[in-house]
Amino acid sequence: MGTPVIHKKNLSAALNNCAFVSTEDIAEDPTRPFEFLMDASMLGVGVGFDTKGKDKLMIVGPKAGESMTYLIEDSREGWVNSVSVLLKSFFGVNGEKQPAVEFDYSAIRPEGMPLKTFGGVSSGPRPLRELHEMINTLLSKRVGSLLDSTTIVDLFNLIGKCVVSGNVRRSAEIAFGEADDEAFLDLKDYEKNPERMAWGWSSNNSVFARVGMDYTNIANHLRVNGEPGLAWLENMQKYGRMVDGVNWKDRRVKGGNPCLEQSLESYELCCLVETFPDRHATLEEFKRTLKFAYLYAKTVTLRMTHWPETNRVMLRNRRIGCSVSGVADFLGQHNLDELRVWLDEGYQTVQHWDEVYSNWFCIPRSIKTTSVKPSGTVSLLAGATPGMHFPESRIYIRRMRMSKNDPLCKPLREAGYAVVPAIGQEDTTVVVEMPIRLPESVRVQSEVSMFEQLSLAAFLQRYWADNQVSCTITFDPESEGPHIAQMLQYFQYQLKGVSMFPKQDYSKYPQLPYEAISEEVYEAMTKDLKPIVFLDRSSALKKEVRESPVKVTQKNRFGVKVDKKDSARRQLFSEEEEKEEGVGQVFPDAVSFCTNDHCQL
Repeated sequence: MGTPVIHKKNLSAALNNCAFVSTEDIAEDPTRPFEFLMDASMLGVGVGFDTKGKDKLMIVGPKAGESMTYLIEDSREGWVNSVSVLLKSFFGVNGEKQPAVEFDYSAIRPEGMPLKTFGGVSSGPRPLRELHEMINTLLSKRVGSLLDSTTIVDLFNLIGKCVVSGNVRRSAEIAFGEADDEAFLDLKDYEKNPERMAWGWSSNNSVFARVGMDYTNIANHLRVNGEPGLAWLENMQKYGRMVDGVNWKDRRVKGGNPCLEQSLESYELCCLVETFPDRHATLEEFKRTLKFAYLYAKTVTLRMTHWPETNRVMLRNRRIGCSVSGVADFLGQHNLDELRVWLDEGYQTVQHWDEVYSNWFCIPRSIKTTSVKPSGTVSLLAGATPGMHFPESRIYIRRMRMSKNDPLCKPLREAGYAVVPAIGQEDTTVVVEMPIRLPESVRVQSEVSMFEQLSLAAFLQRYWADNQVSCTITFDPESEGPHIAQMLQYFQYQLKGVSMFPKQDYSKYPQLPYEAISEEVYEAMTKDLKPIVFLDRSSALKKEVRESPVKVTQKNRFGVKVDKKDSARRQLFSEEEEKEEGVGQVFPDAVSFCTNDHCQL
């Protein structure tokens, strides 16, 4: 927010966390969904997609005897356009076959060169060349056939693999298929599809469930490896918070984001903002945090993206995901009814400020406002448990992945944390190991049943999330696995989405995100730790901020003129809050602001 990336390059999409694109209309513009996912992924946005384009598009192949050479620009747009050109050579354009494509990679900067806009260094052309080769191989085998669900997922997954290896940003994807599509259900059965081991990991896979369906087959798949997840699309369309009843105001929803905390239309993006109830002494303090957290998220909706189809949706919906995290921490100190009061009053607070801010900015109310995100990494900053999830152990290692060129690596190493190469991605990625010890009051996964986890997800869906609750329910394959189908039948009326994961001994897998450890191991890992010393930019900032040519006084400082009778707007910037928080203080570079009530600032 406020960087040249956003304001000069018009890449406000990067301020958003999640997106979704449907292939339902793929016959009209065959390459657009793939362009969108690749472009968004390279901007750090997690993207969901569906397989509704199954059997709607013929793979015609390139025109025989004709070829063209395409020079790839050294930019994000250049990479995306190259994939588009390649796909068009197999799908055709307006029913016309296109020449085969040969690529010229000479303009792409070599591996190791710095990336000015997004930081880090260039991967060179290798990941893109591999993507082109794999797409070419995949589609060449399918020429003359209709595009099936497997090929749709393969194309998106291959793009995700390229983005990860490209060392720009992490990639996050979720694939939605139909519950009766056996080919889709078997996508991660690597005994049946051994070739997919190379790229199948790049997406979570879920099915569109229907209320009243038979869950037996889905449950049998879930017991093996936790996939597919389930998304009740009708519930997403019909409900906000479950406690508020049916309203159908989100009837255009087509899917969701990779962690399924957001309902989304096709080409829609959403900004998430996270709060931590347990880090507040009182309910009033929490409601005050919501006021400012929501202001940030609402402000993000003012920015246009570089995709026209996205703008059309976002300008109408203004969708926001204001999340709560550290739920297990809260329940360790409070009872469930206290949580209900905090959630319900917090939700009403969000609705109040959504109305105030919408009037202030002269924009529509947000179609939905709240969610529960999984928060694998952000929760660490607050020292909180992630989202609604209970920790695997009371003492454990939390591992985070980041680029080996991330500026955080140096201060983490100097503080004594283990920063080691990521297995399989040694050239681009490191793993940071953080030892964590939780209070005795916080329960762990072994102490919480599958039924209680599902009940908590339903509770949060009822009293907080008008979007969704992202929940991964852990279960014992032997004692609880046989009851999954019955559990899904019971909770299908209370949830919009769910994923499940069997409790097993994963110790044979290296560099797990969470690994339980003993007291002795924890003491050994923490005895030499020092406080993390981040870069002190205070002196640099003083040099960067230029003096205003206008002397700022109490009279000409930034403020918003409001009608004395308008209590809601007066509350936004009250005199007491200005004194306490500095709200309304002049920005360092500010000279004056328009004070017209109807200005879109």
